[in-house]
Amino acid sequence: MAAVAAEPAADAVAAAAEDREPQREAKPGLDDQWHQIENAESGRERPLQAGESWFLVKQHWYKQWEVYVQGGDQDASTFPGCINNAELFEDQINWRLKEGLVEGKDYVLLPAAAWHYLVSWYGLEHGQPPIERKVIKLPSLQKVEVYLVELLLVQHTDMDTILTAQFSHTDTLDVVLSTAREHFLVEPQEDTRLWIKNSEGSLDRVYNTQITLLDAAIETGQLVIMETRNKDGTWPSTQLRGMKNMAEEDEDFQGQPGICGLTNLGNTCFMNSALQCLSNVPQLTEYFLNNRYLDELNFRNPLGMKGELAEAYADLVKQAWSGYHRSIVPNVFKNKVGHFATQFLGYQQHDSQELLSFLLDGLHEDLNRVKNKEYVELCEANGRPDQEVAQEAWQNHKRRNDSVIVDTFHGLFKSTLVCPDCGNVSVTFDPFCYLSVPLPVCHKRVLEVFFIPMDPRRKPEQHRVVVPKKGNISDLCVALSKHTGIAPDKMIVTDVFSHRFYKLYQLEDPLSSILDRDDIFVYEVTGRIEPTEGSRDDIVVPVYLRERTQARDYNNSYYGLILFGHPLLVSVPRDRFSWEGLYNILLYRLSRYVTKPTSDEEDNGDEKGDDNDEEEEQENEAIVDEEGKEEIPGPSNQGNIQESEPEQPGPSSGINRRCSFLLDNHLHSSQWPPRRRRKQLFTLQTVNSNGTSDRSTSPEEIQTQPYIAMDWEPEMKRRYYDEVEAEGYVKHDCVGYVLKKAPVQLQECIELFTTMETLEKENPWYCSSCKQHQLATKKLDLWALPEILIIHLKRFSFSKFSHEKLDTLVQFPIRDLDFSEFVIKPQNESAPDLYKYDLIAVSNHYGGMRDGHYTTFACNKDSGQWHYFDDNSVSPVNENQIESKAAYVLFYQRQDVARRQPQPDSSVPSDSPAFKSSPGTEFMDVN
Repeated sequence: MAAVAAEPAADAVAAAAEDREPQREAKPGLDDQWHQIENAESGRERPLQAGESWFLVKQHWYKQWEVYVQGGDQDASTFPGCINNAELFEDQINWRLKEGLVEGKDYVLLPAAAWHYLVSWYGLEHGQPPIERKVIKLPSLQKVEVYLVELLLVQHTDMDTILTAQFSHTDTLDVVLSTAREHFLVEPQEDTRLWIKNSEGSLDRVYNTQITLLDAAIETGQLVIMETRNKDGTWPSTQLRGMKNMAEEDEDFQGQPGICGLTNLGNTCFMNSALQCLSNVPQLTEYFLNNRYLDELNFRNPLGMKGELAEAYADLVKQAWSGYHRSIVPNVFKNKVGHFATQFLGYQQHDSQELLSFLLDGLHEDLNRVKNKEYVELCEANGRPDQEVAQEAWQNHKRRNDSVIVDTFHGLFKSTLVCPDCGNVSVTFDPFCYLSVPLPVCHKRVLEVFFIPMDPRRKPEQHRVVVPKKGNISDLCVALSKHTGIAPDKMIVTDVFSHRFYKLYQLEDPLSSILDRDDIFVYEVTGRIEPTEGSRDDIVVPVYLRERTQARDYNNSYYGLILFGHPLLVSVPRDRFSWEGLYNILLYRLSRYVTKPTSDEEDNGDEKGDDNDEEEEQENEAIVDEEGKEEIPGPSNQGNIQESEPEQPGPSSGINRRCSFLLDNHLHSSQWPPRRRRKQLFTLQTVNSNGTSDRSTSPEEIQTQPYIAMDWEPEMKRRYYDEVEAEGYVKHDCVGYVLKKAPVQLQECIELFTTMETLEKENPWYCSSCKQHQLATKKLDLWALPEILIIHLKRFSFSKFSHEKLDTLVQFPIRDLDFSEFVIKPQNESAPDLYKYDLIAVSNHYGGMRDGHYTTFACNKDSGQWHYFDDNSVSPVNENQIESKAAYVLFYQRQDVARRQPQPDSSVPSDSPAFKSSPGTEFMDVN
C-alpha cells in the first residue's frame, strides 16, 4: 500500500472524498444500529485479520453517537450529526494525521463494514477524506497501522524534485521502487536501483528489495534515491567514484554488442578468459540482459553470496553487451570474487577452469530457486532399473538445486563401483557441471644430460635420451649406454647445482625425482662410490674445485674459498689411493684444460714460497690425538668458503657408510701436502658434501664424507687453468631429437574418461557388503547431457616430484560433436540433435606451469562471427585458427537448443529487482 502526496489541492481531495461517499440510506432503529456497529460479526468486536481495512473516527463523535443510540430517542438533541474528523488532521490541505494520537482518547477504530454503515446513515463532513488504515501482521501480534512510513523520493539526476510518499511497514522495498519508477516516468526497459540515506548522512545501497520496510528498519523522513543505469551498462554512481570503465575511448563509440575486451588488472587473464567464455553462452547472457535473474536472486542461501556475485556478473554482462565499450575494467567483479573466495584475492596467476568452477557454483547458489533446502538421502539402485534410479536422482537434485545454471550446465553421470572381494555392485547417478577429461599420456620422456668420459682428451658430451616416465636411474644409464658405448654399470648419475653435487643417485632411484630444469651429469667410472674394506674395486672420489680468495675483513687478513667449475667423480685404484697418487691422477684428468708447470717454473715457485714456509707449516700442522694418529688440521681461516649464494643443504650424496678406513689406511691425513717442498698447482683437503670444512666440522663427521677439494691459488689458476676449455662440451647427434607427439582426438579423451579404473590407495571405497574400505573398480558413464557442455582438458599433471603441462594437440570439431555413442540412456532416434553439439567458446592457456597466459576464442551469439579475446584486445578470426595446443576448456552448445534460441527481448520490464540491503559495500555520491 502506498499513498503519494505532492501538495495536492484541497478541492481535488474534497472531490475525491465526495466520490467515495456512499449514498445516504434510511437509518435502522437505534437498537439495530448499536448491534451492527458493536456486536455483529462486522462490528468493532471482530478480531483483526491481516490486510483488512479499518477506519479512524474521532472519539468525541463516536461517544456522542453511543449516547444517542443508547438514549432510545431518535429525535433527541444528542443526535451526533455528520462524521467530522477535522481535529485528527494537522491541516486541511495535505490531510496529514496529527502526531501522537491515542486510540480510545483521540479516536476509535472501526472495521470497514461498520464504517460504511455509519457513513451511509450519518454522512461524512464535506471534503474530508476517510482515514483508512490496514491491519498488518507483526512477528508477535496483529495491529492496525495508524501511522504510515513517509519517505522522500528523488531521482539521482534531479535531487531537487522531491516526491513525498507514504508506505506501510509491511510494504516491500520493491513497492517503493515501483512507486518511484511510476511517478518519475521511467521506461520499462530501463534498469533502476535504490539508495537510502542513513542517520549518519551516508548512502547505503539496497540489494534486496523483497524485504519489508520494517525488516529494513526504514523510518519516516528518510531520503530514498533512485538511480537509473546508463545506456552503456554502467551506473552513474560508479562513474562518479572515478571508476569509469571506458578506458581512453570516445563516449560516442558504438560497436557490436559482446565484442568487448576486459582489461588485465595484473595477472587476471585467467579471469578474463573464463568471463569471455561464459559471456558468450547465449541463453545465460539473455537471462541476465532481460533481467530474468532479478526475480530469482536468493538472499538467504547460506551457501550463496547473498546475490552480490550474480549482480556483479549481471553488471559486467550488461556493459559488455551494451555496444558502447571497446573494453571494460572488471575491478568491481574482481573485488566481489576476492571477497567471497579468498584464494582469488590479490594478483597471483590462477587457473581459468578453477575460477569457472567457482563462478558457476556461486551463480547457482545466488540464483537458486529453492529457498529452503531439504535433506535428501543418496539413492542407490539396489537392483532397480536405471531409468527409475536416474529419474529419482535427478528429482532429488532438483529438490535442492534449481537455477538457470542447473537448467543450462548440469548433466547426469552413472557411477558403477564393484568390490574386488565380494563382487558387490554399487550404482548411483550423480549430477555434473563440466567434464574433466584426461589426455592420453605418452609414457616416455626426454631427458637432457651431460656425459663426462674418463678419457681426459674427450670433452663432455650433451645427450638427449628417451626414458620411461616411471622408470629408474638404471633405465637412464641403459639408454645413455646405447649412445656412448659405455656399460651402464660404469656410470654414476648426479645432479649438479652451484658447482657441487646436489644429489648422487642410486640405480634404484625413480626418474620422476629428476626435474626438467635439473642439471644432470653422468660420469664414467670404474668403481663405486661406496667402497667397502677388503674390496678390490677402484674407489670413486667426489672432487670439488675451489679458489682461494681474499675476503673483505676489517684487517684484510681473512682468506676464504669459493667453488668454481664442474665437480668431478674420479676413479682411483686402491694401490694408488694416497695424496700423491690422487694429485697425479687429478692432473691427468684435468690435462685437457690444466697445463703442468715446467721444471723452471717449479723452481721459481720454490724460491718464492720459501719465505712463507714457516707460516704455511704452522697453518698445516696436524693435530695428533692421544694414540698418535694424525687427524684433521686445526681450524684455519683458509678452510672457510665465502660465497654470494647460501650453501645448499640438499640430499647431497645419499652415502651412509663410514669411509674412515680411507683416511686411516691410505691418506693418513685430511690435507696435502703437509709441507710444501716443491711447487704444486693446488692443494687437497677433505671436505663435506657442501664443499666446506669450517670450524664446526668435527673429525668424525669428516671421516664419513669421502669428498676432496682442490684448492687453487688465484695466480696459479690464472696461469695454468683454462676456464674456456674447461667449460667446453660437444653435442651428440641425439641432441636434435624431439619426441614427436601425435595429435589426439577429443573422442579419445572422452573414451578415457569413461574407461574403467581402479581406485587409488588414498581414495578407497567403503563396501556396504564387506563392511570395509576396498580398492574398487570404478566406471563413469554419461546418462544425460546438458544444454551447454563444458569440457575441461586436464593438461596439468601433478606428482610428488614434478608438475608438468601436457602440450598435446587435441583435435576437436567445431560442429557436429556427436555424443550418441557415449550416452547410455535409451536414446530418442527421432531427435538426433539431442546428442550433437557445436562449439561456441574456447579458453586457451599458453606457456608452462610457472607462467602462462590465458585467452579466449568465442562465437558471437548475434552475428555468428568468431573473435579472439586477448584481455582488452578483440579481433575477428577464422574457424581454422581455433584449434591449437593451447585449447584448455571447451564450451559446446547442443544443436536443438541453438535452433530454438530466442531472440533478445527488450520488452521485459526491469521493475522487479531483488537486492539486499548491505551497508558499506558500495558508495554513491549525490552531490
